[in-house]
Amino acid sequence: MDPKLKKELMDDLDRFLKRREFYRRVGKAWKRGYLLYGPPGTGKSSLIAAMANYLKFDIYDLELSNLHSNADLRRLIASTANRSILVIEDIDCTIDLQDRQHGGYNKSDNQLTLSGLLNFIDGLWTSCGDERIIVFTTNHKDRLDPALLRPGRMDMHIHMSYCTPSGFKILASNYLRIESHCLFTEIEGLIKEVEVTPAEVAEELMKSEDPDIALAGLVAFLQQKKKQMKCSEESKSEVEKVNEQSKQSPGKKKVKESKRKKARGGKSRR
Repeated sequence: MDPKLKKELMDDLDRFLKRREFYRRVGKAWKRGYLLYGPPGTGKSSLIAAMANYLKFDIYDLELSNLHSNADLRRLIASTANRSILVIEDIDCTIDLQDRQHGGYNKSDNQLTLSGLLNFIDGLWTSCGDERIIVFTTNHKDRLDPALLRPGRMDMHIHMSYCTPSGFKILASNYLRIESHCLFTEIEGLIKEVEVTPAEVAEELMKSEDPDIALAGLVAFLQQKKKQMKCSEESKSEVEKVNEQSKQSPGKKKVKESKRKKARGGKSRR
């Protein structure tokens, strides 16, 4: 993670743990919601594990696709313990949560609805427990209902981005136990140019315990990605060029036809 974002998250978690009396005083369930969003392979699941280790909390992975009703969700939540992290991964594709837009917001407990999920997040079904953290993950934040995204439900939104130069240095330190190398400058430059996930970088670094071999392999991998990206951009540019020409062609034909008609009309008058 970006060191600054990491510190912000840790400070937020520390503040949450210290505010038991505050939550009780204002009448809110002692819980905190986090949304982790970004492309696959950017460390969302790993971050959840890191949060649990940092707080010494248990993790409950809530598989909503296995639930058939709001009542099932209520019973499941009631069975979880305090000091726990409740995880719902890939919230945008786990179940269909668009029922609010189709007139189904107030459906009964006979099926799992967005209304039921919102009640769960708001603490109506978790008020009997303390120190609950709710984490949602998604690859597509824009697909989520705005009702899920507001503060009080997903309090902190954390963007898990592609690998950055600072992120690469952390990975190199963890995997190869090195803080610097002659290839670092070239690798950092390539990482700025291509979209590569931390998982992809880590996979390359795991291929050898020799820093020279591992980093040389990473350079080759990044250069290949850069080449593929360039080819993809060129292909896209060619398609756009063809489409633009096809749009302009009918207009040119009409102009030519108009000129021909005028020429014929002039000859007939003569």
